[in-house]
Amino acid sequence: MIETRRTIRFPSGPVEFVLRRSPRSRGLRATIDPRHGLVVSVPPAERRGWARPDDAIERFLREREAWVVRHLRRLDKQRTEQRLRGGPRDGGVVLYRGEPHRVRVVAGPATARRSKVERAGAEDGDELLVVTATRDRRPIERVLEAWLRERAAAAVDHAIAEHAAALGAEPKVVDLRDPRTRWGSASKEGRLMFSWRLILAPPGALETVVVHELAHLKVFGHGPRFWALVAARRPSHLADRAWLRRHSHALHTALDVPAEAA
Repeated sequence: MIETRRTIRFPSGPVEFVLRRSPRSRGLRATIDPRHGLVVSVPPAERRGWARPDDAIERFLREREAWVVRHLRRLDKQRTEQRLRGGPRDGGVVLYRGEPHRVRVVAGPATARRSKVERAGAEDGDELLVVTATRDRRPIERVLEAWLRERAAAAVDHAIAEHAAALGAEPKVVDLRDPRTRWGSASKEGRLMFSWRLILAPPGALETVVVHELAHLKVFGHGPRFWALVAARRPSHLADRAWLRRHSHALHTALDVPAEAA
């Protein structure tokens, strides 16, 4: 995959975007990435008809100017809100199970070999208490990520146990990863993949993604039979998926260190 930065000049002003050449692309596609902003994906240059796509890209984006500008403004607002939360540092705020948690960092005992995280309640809201060990060289964000991944694995396993039998699904392998564009996936061989960042979302959103992928072990594609399976287990699946769309940026950048703190 090859990525280059480009600029298109709309009447409303210039907009930078990432041009991504990917073997998986079948045509022109524009998406809003939480970290990269506007991303335009096209097939590789060696694919017939895609050696010089600049004119097609410009026409494609100009036809969608209103959509691009609206979504980039929303992304700018989300980035500002994320910076104000402060992220993974003492006094910052990080989402956990859909609720904001204040991060508090304290030094652990001199004998401690590894930093740890504890969830605690406080008068002004819930906290994630990071107890640091001088021998542990991991930055705060990596300590938090390790703790969150453990909770994500437990939550996903619990949701699978809750729904797999009822759906008649038998996953063979369950992986946790950090994909950029999806919350989960399923293969015909019975392999399930989930984003560990789902632990940052409300429990219902995580559960809906698990049900969605379990249902794919019975029905591939997104036809009426598939959605009937999902709705039978998660009647709120539309609202859950909408929450994930609205908060995608917050979840994908939750552990990014603000520039002034880096």
